[in-house]
Amino acid sequence: MAAAAEPGARGWLGGVSPRSGSPTSSPELGAGSRSRSGPGSGPGSGPERSGARPPGPAAPSHSFRKVTLTKPTFCHLCSDFIWGLAGILCDVCNFMSHEKCLKHVKTPCTSVAPSLVRVPVAHCFGPRGLYKRRFCSVCRKGLEALGLRCEVCELHVHPDCVPFACSDCRQCHQDGHREHDAHLHHWREGTLPSGARCELCRKTCGSSDVPAGVRCEWCGVQAHSVCSAALAPECTFGRLRTLVLPPACVRLLSRNFSKMHCFRIPEIAVPEPGDGEDSADGSVPAGPGREVGAPESGKQTLKIFDGSDAMQRNHFRTVTVPHLARSQEVLEAALRAYYIPEDPQGFQLQALPTPAQLGDTVAAGKAWSAGPAEEEGGRAAPQAWVLRALPRTQEILKIYPAWLKVGVAYVSIRVTPQSTARSVVLEVLPLLGRQAEGVAGFQLVEVLMGSRQVQRTVLADEEPLLDRLREIRQMSLRQMSQTRFYVAESRVLAPRVSLFVGGLPPGLSPQEYRSLLDEAVASKAALVTVSHVYSAQGAVVLDVACFAEAERLYMLVRDTAVRGRPLTALVLPEVLVSGAKHTKLAPDCRPLLVFVNPRSGGLKGRDLLCSFRKLLNPHQVFELTNGGPLPGFHVFSRVPSFRVLVCGGDGTVGWVLAALEDMRHRLACPQPAVAILPLGTGNDLGRVLRWGAGYSGEDPFSVLLSVDEADAVLVDRWTILLDAHEAAGGEDSEAEAEPPKIVQMSNYCGIGIDAELSLDFHQAREEEPGKFTSRFHNKGVYVRVGLQKISHSRGLHRALRLQVEQQEVELPSIEGLIFINIPSWGSGADLWGSDSDSRFEKPRMDDGLLEVVGVTGVVHMGQVQSGLRSGIRIAQGSYFRVTLLKATPVQVDGEPWVQAPGHLIISAVGPKVHMLRKAKQKPRKAGPPKDARADGALAPKGDPK
Repeated sequence: MAAAAEPGARGWLGGVSPRSGSPTSSPELGAGSRSRSGPGSGPGSGPERSGARPPGPAAPSHSFRKVTLTKPTFCHLCSDFIWGLAGILCDVCNFMSHEKCLKHVKTPCTSVAPSLVRVPVAHCFGPRGLYKRRFCSVCRKGLEALGLRCEVCELHVHPDCVPFACSDCRQCHQDGHREHDAHLHHWREGTLPSGARCELCRKTCGSSDVPAGVRCEWCGVQAHSVCSAALAPECTFGRLRTLVLPPACVRLLSRNFSKMHCFRIPEIAVPEPGDGEDSADGSVPAGPGREVGAPESGKQTLKIFDGSDAMQRNHFRTVTVPHLARSQEVLEAALRAYYIPEDPQGFQLQALPTPAQLGDTVAAGKAWSAGPAEEEGGRAAPQAWVLRALPRTQEILKIYPAWLKVGVAYVSIRVTPQSTARSVVLEVLPLLGRQAEGVAGFQLVEVLMGSRQVQRTVLADEEPLLDRLREIRQMSLRQMSQTRFYVAESRVLAPRVSLFVGGLPPGLSPQEYRSLLDEAVASKAALVTVSHVYSAQGAVVLDVACFAEAERLYMLVRDTAVRGRPLTALVLPEVLVSGAKHTKLAPDCRPLLVFVNPRSGGLKGRDLLCSFRKLLNPHQVFELTNGGPLPGFHVFSRVPSFRVLVCGGDGTVGWVLAALEDMRHRLACPQPAVAILPLGTGNDLGRVLRWGAGYSGEDPFSVLLSVDEADAVLVDRWTILLDAHEAAGGEDSEAEAEPPKIVQMSNYCGIGIDAELSLDFHQAREEEPGKFTSRFHNKGVYVRVGLQKISHSRGLHRALRLQVEQQEVELPSIEGLIFINIPSWGSGADLWGSDSDSRFEKPRMDDGLLEVVGVTGVVHMGQVQSGLRSGIRIAQGSYFRVTLLKATPVQVDGEPWVQAPGHLIISAVGPKVHMLRKAKQKPRKAGPPKDARADGALAPKGDPK
């Protein structure tokens, strides 16, 4: 037996192991051993790696051969054109190289990639889409048709390659299994633009023709795969380090929950390979060659299953071989199709049993002895085969330590029929320097590193390990290559899962909420406690002390309605701001809390959600249609200093600011500064704060840089008390009496004609939301509803009375009365005007005063928006009382309704809100590409704060 040495200065562990497919394999070291055919795919075999396909100092275990080129081809290492007719191709993963570059290749083959994952983390695959100039991380071919991408990292795959993808997503939180002191680079290959420059040699390292070069998915540093080995392994998060919530500061015990649940990503049904979408009969084309269509003359296509599970699901790979192919050639092709790098001598092909043969063990287990062209009794050889592993009397197994700072990556031991989980632990502990602690304090854990989910199973002490390995291979050979065994401490992990439950009736006491949940979902009092109550919002946070109960409640709450309202359930992480030994957050770190309204800006909101999840920690990005702003503020409630980015229209910004006002007394940072990425139609507050008239596809990384460099300013926040009296009866009554309520205002409040236009637009959008996906169309609808009201006259000045600072103000003949707090109204119009007036002070958005302006109708509003006129200046003050004599349309920050007769009282309340104003940009000089995110390749800065 031997231990694999772990280099202390690398984010991955160098070296590959010899084959372990044969029972006579010898123990191996984890560094320095080289093999052309590659390491064995035994559980957890091979070295570790920090991210996807990082380079290592040993041979990458490709199956290279010289091929004749028939079309323009580029090298996957240097990205240069391959001149001549000869190139070097890997038969398994399609890696193409110059012959001169072969000795420098460090990128591992797909067949050994699962064994190189440092910490297994599953992916979050979204819906299928077209991803131009992207390459599959498994077969290295372009995504010319519909493909899948991870919502958290830059992994792209073909749908049929998903089962073979590594579980090497970004580790965004601590899950109680392996906690790291240092944060290492997380490399991903083939996501660089053609103009990318290497951080080390400063030469071009990107390509749009082949997957070349690597990039850290945290800090954005870019390099050649060879050059990245010379960079420091520690990642500093690059230019966005002050905005990123470090994974070491987030804890989430996510057992029983998928990654989609943990990151609050809506689940979309993604067909499994073979569910009928890829082919009519459930086939999955072979990865290395991706053979499709009719085979060439003299060849035939065979179906290959890799175990009992594949036969039950009818999931198979196809290989094309000559009619006269030898059994060894077919077996090697089948192993390549399933990315299995072990010695073919340890495997055989068995004929796929028919229903009639299932009871005939001799016929069902008949092995391939010659070739498919041979006939027996006049019958042709079967066209479907099962790939099976030969029985093994002993084998070499790699055991990984489940704790850090051991000095070795794994130890290799020989497993015999007498080996049990307990005996393996007893044998491994001395090799890891823990023999003094006793075997009773440790256990053997089996980890299945699937691309969609990582499953952990604790083995019983008397579990025969060789039988367990045989069962896994019988079920799926592919699954065997993705299985590892860890020796872990037997400490009991105290379950603690935080569940946010929204949509409850507001205004109840904690006891009433507890009784309501007991009645709706039958929560167990011994396992569930109500840790936080947000009565005004109708939401609670539950602490669940059992993983199974947490999963049951989560699934049940999402399908439950209380008093006619569906409930919302979210799994929330815990942010650790300080530890026992040191502060988790750096002193200059002010994480950015991001809220995105995916319904704003057409489909741009959804794209921004995915982009921000990849640029930042996905735990700091929240979708507003899934629980609103409250879950985000709850997660960040203990963060001492943070900032907020709101992606949406003025209504969305007002929604978040109102939630911030309600949560202010619960936050460790009671006054976070708020930035805006305007996605709405008007975007008046975004215009005033220099964020622009609307988002038009700017690079999200540049947006985050602008937020980091923005200046903090103060903006008044106003409270409007709506106190409706009894509505007048009769057919003309437009609204019923309403109870008093309070709304918050930041931009403006309109009464009369402008609110009526907003209401008509709002109703049209509610009726056909699918048509309101562009800012241009939305403005066209505004124009249309305005033309319909052009001759309408309400005589608003006769339908209300206005008091300013307790004094009655006589109103001129107007159709609309507008209270403005910012110098932008109706998509950027200056309603107050720029002319000086001795009666009033110069307006500012932080002066504690509102300006009151009147408009005479739709024509007047159009003239204001065209810059031909300004509004009618009426008053300026800090306290207003409006008496409505009849039901009248009212809108606040673009949210309209019909207000019943009564009083509107407008006054300043609480502290001013801190907003971020985009810094003025200096002319940019020529420099690195805009996506260079690392410290060594900074994008040009704007003005200093």
